[in-house]
Amino acid sequence: MALAGADSGTLHTEVSKVTKTGKEKNLPEVKEIAATATQGNAEARALRQQANQAARDARKQARIAERQARKASRDDATSEVAPPPIAPPPIASTVAIASRGMAEPTGNSRNFNILIVAQKGRLAAEAALFAASLRLNAPDWQGRLIVAEPREEGAWQGVATTLDPHSRALLGRFGAEVTPFSAQYFGRSYPYGNKIEALSLLPAGQPFVFFDTDTLVTGPLDRVAFDFDRPSASMRRSASWPLPPLYGPGYTAIWKSLYDRFGLNFASSLDLNQPDEHWERYLYFNAGWFFGADPQDFGRRFLELALAVRADPGEALACQSLDPWLDQVVLPLVIHSLGGGRPGPELDDLDGSVTCHYRNLSLLYAREAEPVLDLLEHLMRDQGIAAMFAADEGAQRLVGGGEGRSVVRPMFAGAANLQEQPIRQKLKRAGLWFR
Repeated sequence: MALAGADSGTLHTEVSKVTKTGKEKNLPEVKEIAATATQGNAEARALRQQANQAARDARKQARIAERQARKASRDDATSEVAPPPIAPPPIASTVAIASRGMAEPTGNSRNFNILIVAQKGRLAAEAALFAASLRLNAPDWQGRLIVAEPREEGAWQGVATTLDPHSRALLGRFGAEVTPFSAQYFGRSYPYGNKIEALSLLPAGQPFVFFDTDTLVTGPLDRVAFDFDRPSASMRRSASWPLPPLYGPGYTAIWKSLYDRFGLNFASSLDLNQPDEHWERYLYFNAGWFFGADPQDFGRRFLELALAVRADPGEALACQSLDPWLDQVVLPLVIHSLGGGRPGPELDDLDGSVTCHYRNLSLLYAREAEPVLDLLEHLMRDQGIAAMFAADEGAQRLVGGGEGRSVVRPMFAGAANLQEQPIRQKLKRAGLWFR
């Protein structure tokens, strides 16, 4: 609305237009100001400034009211299932929780250590969500939560990885132990290698579970019946590796070459319920979680095999990419060498009712269950956590602005079991993919 140089009559006309736009229609004082604007350009200019300020104030109040109404609507919809407010409990909480049908844990299943990785930026914010969800939903868990922080040296030289004071303090509030380590072999060239090198931080002989940082604990993790003497890992994976070329080698030749190279029994790793050359016949995991009895032994094997395969993939892998798949190529070999294998039904609640590897917020709203959305939005009401996402466009739009529920969720209604790739593509086309 251009008002420069307008006389008082023009001002009255323009302000009248403003009052009819809808957002500013409750401004009778604007009309009164315009009606009295008859004393020349100086007075008219002052009145224009008042009118413009009044219009801006009205638009601001309208936006605030709209956001409050949207938030109230979401709160009403989730009030019956929202978890209680987060408190900063001690590491060993005595609060009782319902078993949700899970068996009472045996042995040392409550005392295992948990390892995640965090560094400056997105991983720090995700680590805070993980730690808060762990304390909220598994208060009987009695182990140590160790947050591995890569130092700005070695393979991470020249990259700002150190956590800021707010992130460090918030993780401490949720009982996490931030522990630095020096990455020597992967670092910035292969960030997924953090999980391999960080295992060296954990105490020898004490059972552990590793989780990718973009995970939420949604239930009583301490009640999962881990058999740490039989390592395993997540089966929430797809046919991402290998991708056999048209004229071979096929799945069998590729995987067998790795088992033979490291002296492992290939035949005993196969799922004979699956047909030959079908990808699920072969032992393959998502490295989003895995566990074992001794992190030092596990980590040493993981590192040795990963370095060997990276340095010399072998002829059967000549057409295969190892970035970003190296950790998932080697993980089955490590687990098989330690007497482990595919997870049994006692671990079904991982990637189920007890943990959720959401990957990123866009995917979370597209495909995860409603209780996961409720949990995320509850955690984000914590001021310390919210501050870590203040500059995150995805969090601000999907959670703060409500687009996760109002836009992303309806896009995938009824699209059960849709693979991740088509979800990503659809979100990117809609401008709703954030990383």
